[in-house]
Amino acid sequence: MRLDDETYEYIKNEVIDLFVRYDVKCIPISGFELASKMGIVLVPYTSLSPQKYSKAYEISEDGFYAEPGDGKEYIFYNDLIKYRRCNMTILHEIGHAVLGHSEDTDHDIAEAEAAFFAKYALAAPPLIHKLHDKSIEAISEAFDISLEAAIYAADYYRKWLNYGPSNYLTYELILIDQVHMIS
Repeated sequence: MRLDDETYEYIKNEVIDLFVRYDVKCIPISGFELASKMGIVLVPYTSLSPQKYSKAYEISEDGFYAEPGDGKEYIFYNDLIKYRRCNMTILHEIGHAVLGHSEDTDHDIAEAEAAFFAKYALAAPPLIHKLHDKSIEAISEAFDISLEAAIYAADYYRKWLNYGPSNYLTYELILIDQVHMIS
């Protein structure tokens, strides 16, 4: 689902505001670390009873965000999937939290917004631009994302180069100043 340009810009700003607020300083981004800094309780599926595990898996094979009314926020996630997918799932669920999605939010829009949030948080084009080697493999390695995610990130980077402004936008400069690559 394609979102409108204003929504994409809003989400990019939300990602960068979050990085600044929680002092995220280096790539690769860890959803686990960010959730912890935000006070979100992470609950691996394997820590649940068999009945609750089955119910969680029924809700989502990957993970989901919940605010059960006890004053806390939770991300339940399938810890039997590979780390990179878990990390993407946790960032996707953080996206739901940050963007204020609720049961009243249109499901398809909420999913598209959270997916873009995670994609931008993991491998934003201005950070890809800082890489010397911009091959799929190098993007995968630098941002600790799957090769499939790296293909999407590289495609988005090319679109950013071709259709974006010729100079960095203010929020992109903040991102570049805030987040550094691990050597």
